[in-house]
Amino acid sequence: MQAPVVVLNSNAKRESGRRAQLTNIAAGKAVSDIIRTTLGPRAMLKMILDASGSLTLTNDGNAILREVDVSHPAAKSIIELSRTQDEEVGDGTTTVAVLAGELLSVAEPFIKASMHPTVVVRAYFAALDEAVRYAEQVAMVLDANDTKKLEAIVASCIGTKYMHRHSDLLVRMALAAVKTVRDTVDDRVLIDTKTYVKVEKLPGGEMEDSRVLDGVMLAKDVTAANMRRRIVKPRVLLVDCPLEYRKAESATNVELTKEADFRALLAAEEEYVTRIVGDLLVHKPDLLITEKGVSDLALHLLAKANVSVIRRVRKTDNNRVARAVGATIVSRTSEIVETDVGTGAGLFEVTKVGDDYFTFITGCENPRACTVLLRGGSKDVLNEVERNLQDALCVARNILLHPKMVPGGGAIEMAVAAHLTAKSKTLTDVSAAPYRAVASALEVVPRTLAENCGAKVIRVLTALRAKHSSGGGEALFFGIDGRSGEVVDMRALGVWEPLIVKTQTMKTAVEAAAMLLRIDDIVSGLSKPKGSGGDGGSGGFEEE
Repeated sequence: MQAPVVVLNSNAKRESGRRAQLTNIAAGKAVSDIIRTTLGPRAMLKMILDASGSLTLTNDGNAILREVDVSHPAAKSIIELSRTQDEEVGDGTTTVAVLAGELLSVAEPFIKASMHPTVVVRAYFAALDEAVRYAEQVAMVLDANDTKKLEAIVASCIGTKYMHRHSDLLVRMALAAVKTVRDTVDDRVLIDTKTYVKVEKLPGGEMEDSRVLDGVMLAKDVTAANMRRRIVKPRVLLVDCPLEYRKAESATNVELTKEADFRALLAAEEEYVTRIVGDLLVHKPDLLITEKGVSDLALHLLAKANVSVIRRVRKTDNNRVARAVGATIVSRTSEIVETDVGTGAGLFEVTKVGDDYFTFITGCENPRACTVLLRGGSKDVLNEVERNLQDALCVARNILLHPKMVPGGGAIEMAVAAHLTAKSKTLTDVSAAPYRAVASALEVVPRTLAENCGAKVIRVLTALRAKHSSGGGEALFFGIDGRSGEVVDMRALGVWEPLIVKTQTMKTAVEAAAMLLRIDDIVSGLSKPKGSGGDGGSGGFEEE
């Protein structure tokens, strides 16, 4: 009799076939159950204590999932979804994980009934294409100048967050910041909130003291005590070269034979510093900001010329100042021209807040960069306000770049589900059942909203389903009021969401669920880490 052939390393763990798929489905459901209660305006908060002992209090799906330590690869994949959603559109991070978990859950009966995963996945993608097409068809085009509608959409985003009590303030700040950094290049609208909107958190004061500056704030003080701390209409010069004697690139030894040589060396250093300061003073700046160091001699000469100096500023902060005041960052002092000097600032002022000094460059004529100043009682509250504000900034950016909106409160999901259910009746092959399952999975959003506000879920969902099944253009706008759990017209409630958030949520969730369903083998522990000793740790094939 032939000896058995052992292909895998004896340390390897392997799950294959239906068992691998059912394990992945269970992992996806477990992750979505973690954050299911954080969906909607009546969402619960999660308290997460990480390994370093720091505390996170939030109901933001991405913030929760990135702190959760999981070992299962499928669970990690679902967590990655939330991060992708946050980077792409900034909102819908909870919805995407809940929807992905539900899509896996509704696929379980088909896998158990021995339907081939490829058939299920094909039906999922067909349903996704139809869902996205229908959502784009029913979406309403928004006028980007309609401030009330813009505020309603951003308020819908903040309405589900912890800081919804201050939603008016956050909405105003988010829209003001996004409109400030909006730029047009080659007939394309660019809104880069990550680079040009800086959020500064200062504990203390009240939430109402938060504001968007029409300029930039730096956590810096002037370098010397005798320099001016308040300048009206300053001429601002930005450099990223050191204002001190340039040190050699490599280790240099100088041999001096007499005292005169040492004096000549010092004179050369002094002459170099005096020359580069002279290059700066030709352009009569009031404020000099540099990313590098400034020598004592340079400080003395600049202070004598009544120039305020701020040194060792971050590159990102310097870029924001340049956009705000209309200056150009210069790398060599000898190449400065008059157009490099920024004259767009209205006021330079150094103010003490709490125990620290902060530089404010405000009153800018055309600030294409800004700082959002957040005040609040504690660090935890400020961190949550910042997370909520980032979501609001992303929603405001999305709606200005892609001005199409759909009704919120689970209305669009229910409308798409009703459309897919009707469409599935025209299918005659085996894919009709998984196609219809996508429709039932989409109902998880209104169902979870009803659950989280303590409504009678079955009754409310049946009423909503009946409303959408009746057809007609008006039915599209009916969803669930996340506070009372009643079926209401979203137009009357004023709950709207950007189309791009909804389509991205559906695409990400379906693609992730399809990818996990197509896995039929999970092999772990194939090879040992290098340098772990043993017999080379090849983890390759071996025969007995």
